[in-house]
Amino acid sequence: MLTRTFSPTMALERLARRTTLPVSANVAVKLADLFARWSDRRRSRAALYRLPPHLLKDVGLNQISAHEECEKPFWRP
Repeated sequence: MLTRTFSPTMALERLARRTTLPVSANVAVKLADLFARWSDRRRSRAALYRLPPHLLKDVGLNQISAHEECEKPFWRP
């Protein structure tokens, strides 16, 4: 059985691509999408920070590069 997980970021990206939205709604959707991406970055960088060295090695990172990624502010990709 295939289950789908709901991703607010994916849903917002679909809405942002629609051209039939009023201008104010389009701006609101794009802002919500931006905030969702920022939240995802913050969450994934926090999870990366907690990974032990042997798991960092599994994903192809060393502690220095992981630390550099974790030090980035959430608004920087």
